Amino acid sequence: MGAQSEPMLIHPQIDPVALQLGPIAVHWYGLTYLAAFGLFYFLATRRLTHLPYARLSHWQVRDVEDILFAGVLGVVLGGRIGYCLFYQPAYYFSHPLEIAYVWQGGMSFHGGLLGVMAAMVWFAQTRHRPFFQVMDFVAPCVPTGLAAGRIGNFINGELWGRQADPELPWGMIFRGAGDFPRHPSQLYQFLLEGLLLFAVLWFFARKDRPIGQVSAVFLMGYGIFRFVAEFFREPDAHLGLLSLGLSMGQWLCVPMILAGVFLYFAVNKPSRL
Repeated sequence: MGAQSEPMLIHPQIDPVALQLGPIAVHWYGLTYLAAFGLFYFLATRRLTHLPYARLSHWQVRDVEDILFAGVLGVVLGGRIGYCLFYQPAYYFSHPLEIAYVWQGGMSFHGGLLGVMAAMVWFAQTRHRPFFQVMDFVAPCVPTGLAAGRIGNFINGELWGRQADPELPWGMIFRGAGDFPRHPSQLYQFLLEGLLLFAVLWFFARKDRPIGQVSAVFLMGYGIFRFVAEFFREPDAHLGLLSLGLSMGQWLCVPMILAGVFLYFAVNKPSRL
């Protein structure tokens, strides 16, 4: 008699609508965005008490509120435009009005990062502060928001992982992805790009650092963790794997890592903010 196969995990079918209020549907994914923004506000206000910001009387809670408002616009606009340009440019050039159809899904972290950077350029210029001082302040508060977004991906059963070894204890069958177990890569990214990156940045940024060094660690950390996680994530069906067997997500991480390394060593003289 053959060995009995181990039962495999099946992704729980969770209704994407968390709350229905008449004609208004509140989706879980939208709630994860609210959680991300709430976590950012909470952590950023805590950052005001950290070195070297405790010495900066001109940093106030109102600045956190303004940064959050600008950052939300940057995330949404940059994330959507980045997805359209990086992942499906031909389609959206042919259907430009659908760029605004954010409810159909399709957001890019790398596009969102560029959008946030543009928003922080605006904030830095209007407040007459160094750009990297602002980015260093913001960076440690970002990963928990990324973690919340990955939980939203998992709830929706989207962005699943590559096919896993049937013996993998946490291999999971996702509806619409075949009858074989896959890596729950959303949870890998939750742990790596979310919790682990947050821990690294939060403790690194507690000490006085040269301007730009915290930003550099963010770029390197996210780039490396995302690059690793992409080995377990199913590449986009319309793109597949690109040159050298890497996914689009991995190729977009390469300039992030290189920029982080360059910035880290370029700001080699301690500088008081």
